[in-house]
Amino acid sequence: MQSVRETVSEVIFAILPITIAVIILQVTVIWLPLASFLQFLIGVVFVTLGLILFLLGVHIGLLPIGEMIGSATPKSGKVWFVLLVAFLLGFAVTVAEPDVRVLANYVDTVSDGSIPRSILVYTVALGLGIFLVLAMVRIIYSVPITWMLAGGYGLIFLMLALPQTPAEFVPISFDAGGVTTGPMAVPFILAFGIGVASVLGGKTASNDGFGLVALASIGPVLAVIILGIVFG
Repeated sequence: MQSVRETVSEVIFAILPITIAVIILQVTVIWLPLASFLQFLIGVVFVTLGLILFLLGVHIGLLPIGEMIGSATPKSGKVWFVLLVAFLLGFAVTVAEPDVRVLANYVDTVSDGSIPRSILVYTVALGLGIFLVLAMVRIIYSVPITWMLAGGYGLIFLMLALPQTPAEFVPISFDAGGVTTGPMAVPFILAFGIGVASVLGGKTASNDGFGLVALASIGPVLAVIILGIVFG
């Protein structure tokens, strides 16, 4: 019950500021039609209930199972198996990520269907899956994360400098990296990484378990840039 109360209060205090801000704007500046304003209030109630249920599900199901999978896979003694599981999980949670779907829908609308939403979703998922594999390589072989981050972003800016990279794909690519840090992917990736690091990280487990999201989010950026070059 304590965790339920904490989750409810956390969600309420997260949504309350934007709700108050919109109400103040409504009665002072914008004066939306009453039907639209009531729609907003109903939406706030639904979002609040949805987030409460979602966060409870994360704490009850996603985090424990992610950490258990992360701690169980290294016990197989096979590096390739750890990397395969990392790729499959990274790909799957990205496809299930609501923020990725929202981005894909907007891109599909703005591009008049020239960039199909399914292709964008799977491209982002592929990029994240590959870089989650690299994140596991970092944990297994104790590679400094600063090197991998510098190399990843260096490659991004190198590809952005190519004349073949369409300008309209540049903002989409960085948004793709941002939406993969959503409420579905982040808890699972962190829990999985901490589970792996607890077995393979040794004395540096507390450090190796973090930085995964920063590293994994480079993959979608690169993947969408490559997609832009192909479409361009």
